[in-house]
Formats: sequence, structure tokens, C-alpha cells
Amino acid sequence: MFLENYLSEITNRKLRLSLWIIMKNRLKTSILLFSFLLVSNVFSQTNWDAKIQQKLPSILKKHRELVSIPNVASDEPNMMKNVDWVTSAFEKLDFKVSILQTSTLPVFFAEKQVNPKAKTILFYLHLDGQAVNPEKWQQKDPFQPVLKKQNSDGNWEIIDWSYIDGKINPDWRIFGRAAADDKAPIIMMLTALDFMQKQQQKLKYNVKIILDLQEEPRSRGFLSTLKKYKDRYAADYMIIMDGPAHPTNKPTLTFGCRGIATCNISIYGAKLPQHSGHFGNYAPNPVFKISHLLASMKDHTGKVIIDGFYDGITLDAETQKLLAQVPDDNRKIQENLGIHIADNVGKTYQEALQYPSLNIRHIETSWKGPGLKTIIPEVVTAYLDVRLVKETDGQAQLVKIKKHIENQGYLILDRKPTDAERLKHGKIATFTSNAGVNAFRTDINSFIGTKLRKTISSEFGNDPIMIRTMGGTVPITPAIQVLNIPAIIVPMVNMDNNQHNPNENIRIGNITQGIKICLAILSMEL
Repeated sequence: MFLENYLSEITNRKLRLSLWIIMKNRLKTSILLFSFLLVSNVFSQTNWDAKIQQKLPSILKKHRELVSIPNVASDEPNMMKNVDWVTSAFEKLDFKVSILQTSTLPVFFAEKQVNPKAKTILFYLHLDGQAVNPEKWQQKDPFQPVLKKQNSDGNWEIIDWSYIDGKINPDWRIFGRAAADDKAPIIMMLTALDFMQKQQQKLKYNVKIILDLQEEPRSRGFLSTLKKYKDRYAADYMIIMDGPAHPTNKPTLTFGCRGIATCNISIYGAKLPQHSGHFGNYAPNPVFKISHLLASMKDHTGKVIIDGFYDGITLDAETQKLLAQVPDDNRKIQENLGIHIADNVGKTYQEALQYPSLNIRHIETSWKGPGLKTIIPEVVTAYLDVRLVKETDGQAQLVKIKKHIENQGYLILDRKPTDAERLKHGKIATFTSNAGVNAFRTDINSFIGTKLRKTISSEFGNDPIMIRTMGGTVPITPAIQVLNIPAIIVPMVNMDNNQHNPNENIRIGNITQGIKICLAILSMEL
């Protein structure tokens, strides 16, 4: 009607006809373009929730099948059964699978190239799990996963697997070794890739996937391959799918982890253990000596007072804002820990993680047998660990500790003292150390950091929780440094999954959310 009214104002017949044809063609083009955008938008907004719920019983059955294969790294035959299972799964998704040999267990490597000129993301997950003590588990076999729901008393009770064929409660959990760490993320990734294949959604970047068979024993096999397979592993970005999400179970991005260095300090008394009746008040007890030495390393508020221990660390306004957006309840954390007050290193839990820590993890004397003896020990050893942040180097921190011990008047040795040294020096310490693994941290405003944040925010309607640095240490940090790849951890399992402990579990709601996170990441345009 608009066209007719507009053209009626034009008296020239030929001009009116020409304008009619031009405007009608443009209208057709606009309608076609609008239709294309509408279809494209509908396609991009697939109702993944409905599809996941529809397929959830079969997804959980696959998870149960994979968790049922024992996966302790020392059990090579069963580890290879795990490899066979995931090989079949990835090959069905048109991935090229390679089993890369190492001096120990091999590395599973799968890749799909969409375009040689496209960007590449390297995904890291692990296939092995912690060893088990079946007597500590509340089920017959840790490798025979069971489905449980929480009763009115707060206890977990087993329910029959047939329940998953009905209405599934997202708070139900699957208990079994590696149910969460790290077979749940493997199932999430496989499910997301399968959905995309069935939906005929093409990847927009090249994908490489590593499944580490020895992550729990410090990734020895994988780390030994870094130089040999550096070109195979080459990528623009690395995403690590391991570890638990924030306790709220909201989508989480973790931009770094602390490193770890260790040292041992031995202090000496008499050459042999002495009877406390015969030599009490005469032969010095090295336990008292080391207690004074260790106490000199921290003040009464918990701050390390070793010279230069916190050097190089500044938390600017932007960083403080980032730390504040993490929805931690610090009072609740203290209640759960059963502590009156936290160490005064940071004002909050997140802030405390931005500084290196000094921990005494074990103290032992010469007597290690059952029961007690009335003896004065001849030696005491303290085992320390230092959690590192990006600004601190492991070797440098150990040098500071060693210098502090020297400043307390100790002769520092890397061996046991001789008799002559014992008679000449009143304070002798044997100091041994391992610089360990340094920390890594990727800039939250890096391209991949920004892209992941916007992608997950678009999928879930809210920004993900962003953790600047998590407290633990990822064994594969050396790989990040050798391969020189910006890396971000995308944890997806529930925090209370009893990781590494008896009764490990995965919450079903985390499985469904994890699949959506994988779908969002795999659909990204780089």
C-alpha cells in the first residue's frame, strides 16, 4: 500500500514504472536478507537445554560406562582399555587419533583441522584417576559407579540406575573414582561434539585434544614429550578442563594457578638419641631449636617476615575489583574451616591467593615407630612448601629462605655434619630444596580471556565468575611455559566432589551445565 501511495504522486508513467521495479526488487532483497538472518539467528540459538535433557539418560549411561573402567595410572592394562574407549568415541566424531609413545604411558592425542589458516585451541584433560582404598568408600567398588540422592537427614543413599529413565533431579550424584576428576569433563566434551555433528554445526577453528594418562602422578609421560611433539601440540590458545568450579556452581573461568617449590630443613642435637632422664637439661633438643627457627619466619598474624618474600606484588584497583566480583562468603569459609581468624596476608580469601605462601607440611624426628619413647632426638626435619604466584620465582624464594636461616646464625650444609663441624658450630642446618614449578597467569583482558568471558556470558545470560589465580598447582604448568600458549582453566565439576578422596562424585546438574559450556566454547568464532 505504501508503494502505491508513493508512486501515485509521480505523474510520469515511465518514471513511475521504473521506480516500481527498483523498489519492488529492493523489497524482495530485504525480505530475503531478513529471512536469512532470522533463520541464522534461530539456528545459533538452538535450545540446547531441551536437547541435553532429552539425551541425558544416554549421556549418563556413557558416563557410567567410562567410569566403570579402572583408571589408576599404575594399572597399565586398564589404562589402555580407557584409551580404546575414548579412541572409538573420538573417531566416531571424525577426529584423527594418535597414541603418542613416551618412556611411560602414552599420550592420547586427537585433532580435527577445519582450515590450516584458522586459529587452533588445544584442550587438555586427563584420563587417569587417583588410587583407591575400597574400605573407605560407601559402596562395594569405587569403579562400579552408583547413583545417589540425598535423604532428609543429609546423607547420600543409593538409588537404582533405572531412575535416570524418568525425571532426573539435577542434584542427584554419581559416585565413583574419576566420576568428576576428570572423566565428567571428557563426557561433556564428547557430548557437545556429538550434538554439533548431529546439528551440522561446523567448528570455526582447529581443535586439538590431549588426554593425559598420568596427570595424577605429575604428568611424567606427557611432560617428557614436550620437545619431541612441540609442533604437534602447537596452538594459539590452551583450555584446561580440570578442577572444580566455584562453590556456587556458576560457570567459572580461572586465569592462573599457583606454582610450588619445596625445601627440607634438618636441625641436629647429639650424635645419637639420648635418654631424657640421663641427659635432659644437658643434651640440647633440636625440636626446640627448629621451633624457634620456624617461628622466626612468620609474625603472630600469619605474615611471612622473611626479607623480600612478598616483593614484586601489587594489587591495583582493577585487580581489586576483579577479586571482589568472586562471590565468596569469607565468614562462611572461616566457619567451614573452624578457624577464629584467617592469616592476615590478604583481606579476603581471593586476595590471600595473590601472594606466595609458606607452609610447614610435616615435622619428624628420628623416632618413627609405634608408641612413645622418653628420648631426646638427635635430629628433627621440617618439610616446607612454598606456593608461588606469577611474580615470584621458585628458586629465588628458596634463596630468601636459606638466607633467613643463615641470618639466624646457622651454618648451612647440603649434607649431614661431620663430628668436627658439630663441635665447632652451635647451630647447624641441612638445607635441601627443589625449585619445583612456577606459577602461570593469563591476562583476563587477553583476546582469549575476553572471548571466553563474552561467549559464556552470552550463553548463560550472566558473566562467569572469574578467578585470577586458584590456590592449587596444575602439574602441566611446564607445558604452558614450554609451548608458550596463553592458557585458561575452565573448571566444570562441583567443588564438593571429594576430589582425590573416597566417595568422589559428580553432580548431574554440573554435567548438563558443563555440556552447555563446551557447546558455547566449541561454537566460538576466533
